[in-house]
This record gives sequence, structure tokens and C-alpha cells, in this order.
Amino acid sequence: MSDTGQPKKRFPLTLDFVTGIAGRKQATAPHRLNSPQTATQNVAKAAGQTAARNANAARGAITARTNGSITSSFSANTSDGRAGSAFGSHAGSHAGSNGIRPAASSMAASGGMASAAAGSIPRGATAKVLGTPNLNTDRHANVPLVSDAVRKAMVTRLADQGVRDPMVLAAMEAVPRHLFLEPGLASQAYIDASLPIGYHQTISQPYIVARMIEVLREGVSGKLKRVLEIGTGCGYQAAVLAQVAEDVYSIERIRPLHEQARNNLRPLRIPNLRLHYGDGMLGLPQVGPFDGIILAAAGLEVPQALMEQLAIGGRMIAPIGQNDQVLKLVVRTGRNEWMADTLERCHFVPLRPGTFG
Repeated sequence: MSDTGQPKKRFPLTLDFVTGIAGRKQATAPHRLNSPQTATQNVAKAAGQTAARNANAARGAITARTNGSITSSFSANTSDGRAGSAFGSHAGSHAGSNGIRPAASSMAASGGMASAAAGSIPRGATAKVLGTPNLNTDRHANVPLVSDAVRKAMVTRLADQGVRDPMVLAAMEAVPRHLFLEPGLASQAYIDASLPIGYHQTISQPYIVARMIEVLREGVSGKLKRVLEIGTGCGYQAAVLAQVAEDVYSIERIRPLHEQARNNLRPLRIPNLRLHYGDGMLGLPQVGPFDGIILAAAGLEVPQALMEQLAIGGRMIAPIGQNDQVLKLVVRTGRNEWMADTLERCHFVPLRPGTFG
């Protein structure tokens, strides 16, 4: 999880905030009174009643707007009673022009994209993302709507920063980053910065996510086959990876974050993404080899276990270092041969062994 050493640029964001008060205010004149003291009390009382009516009217307008346009923007009920996803329909609408071809199962009936499996996942087990969520009760249901224009502006900025892969840009536009943050941070979701997700971890800034995935895909005309992510975090990068790879496996060592990622991903219904709770430095040898491996935490060196799980011709992108970190590309060229190349400066949380929680 990262934050590059490049200077930050600030870009104006346009948010569709919920505002408005229904009805017109009507003045209420107080009764004539005999004593000045009683008159003062009644004027105060009348003012309080007027303020209460205005507050109720405002709440009514906000509730009506929330139950209408905001909720419908995140979900759509289908004939079989399941909640679809704005993510699914958005990705589908861009499938032809941007190169993303969602799996048929992800677009069937519900129009959604896939989800993390319900229930507890024991250590050492791999769970396919499944579920039938109700987005009307989601914690983001009452968050001010973040418009598609803001997400498109983020993608335009990524292109200006040098990201050229059209499939990566389409994936970054398709995945709603604000759904992976706490409601209080949702309005900052599309700025180019890492943001806290708890447990001393962060969601990587959009540029570094796009850049690392672009490097992973270099030389690949279609989708990657099988990809391993080390450090699920809140699940955002895994969701983006699932748009450019046929199968994605993601490991998280902090159990509460693993559960948080499952909850974040559940409404999206991503059928080709599997979450795993365990020690990321050990990888998933029972599933490998992998065509691509991406690390979201920085170690002093690339773990040998991960290098051995890379398929011949496969690529690994990993941050390396402690205080002075760089992105390093590792390509496996033979059974016992790897080639490494240093790319650019970065800043990630440290890669740690074992599990927590």
C-alpha cells in the first residue's frame, strides 16, 4: 500500500451532494400578550416551532432523495430478487469500447460482478467470492453520491501521468474506489493519494495501482491467466486485477482486513476473485504457478517462495526497501533463472511474515 515520492497534484472534484429543503417557510405571528415577559417567551416558542418545521422539511427532502437517486445508483433489484451492481452495469457498458469483457456469469440475471463468500474462512483455506447482498442496507447507502464524472476525471489524470494500457484504464474506471473506504473518506476516493483503511494499512493511490498492473500486463495482448496478490487490504486492487486477469488469488495476513475486504467485495460479485487468509510471504504453492504476482507491501528483498511460484515467463512487481523504496520487476526466464529490473521510487507499508488476528 503506497504513496509515491512524486509531488502531489490537486485536482478539483465535482461531487453530487444531497441538498435542498422542500416547501416554503410560512411565518407564524405570535399572539398579542399583556406582559413583556410573556411576550418574549411566546416569541421564542414560535421561533422554535418554525425551526422545527424547517428541519423536518429538510429531513424529508434528504430522505426522499436518498431513497431515490442515491440508492438506485448503487444497486438495481432484478426479477429474481437479487441486488445488481452499478459496477457490473458500468463495466458492461464499456466492454466493447475499452476492452473489458466481463465473465458471462458475472453479467447474468443480476447484472452484478461477484462477491466475497459469506461466513468465516479458516486459516489455510481459499474461498471463492460469492453472495447475494442487499445494497439498500449497505453502509454506503447514505453517502453523498460520487459521480461517474469524478471517476472519469481520475482516469484522465492517470493517462496524463503516463498510464497507457487501455485495459488498465478501463478497469480503473469500472471499479468504484469509494466503496472500499469508510463513508467519511468517500469524497476523497478519487484524489491521487493513499488513504487509511485501519490497522496501520492504506489503500494505494490510484496511480501506483494502475502503474503496477500495467507493468504486470506488459507484453500481454489479452487478459492475464492467473495472478496472485500479496496484501488484499480493503480489496480495491484485487477488484481491479479481476478485470484484467482470468483468475485472481489474494492473500491477507490481518484477519479483520480480510473480513473487511470480503464485505467490500460482496456487493460487486466478482466471480474470478478468491480471497485467502494467511501468510503472504509463503504464497499459495498449491495454486501456482502464477503468470503474475503483485505485492502491496515492501520487503527488504523478494521472498524466495514467491519467486519459485512464478511461472516461466511470468512477471512479478514488488516494492523493495525500508525507508528508500523502489518498485522492482522480476521476470522468470528459466527454471532457475530470474531477471530483475528497478523501475521507480515508491512508498509502501512493510511486508511482514505470519498472520494477525
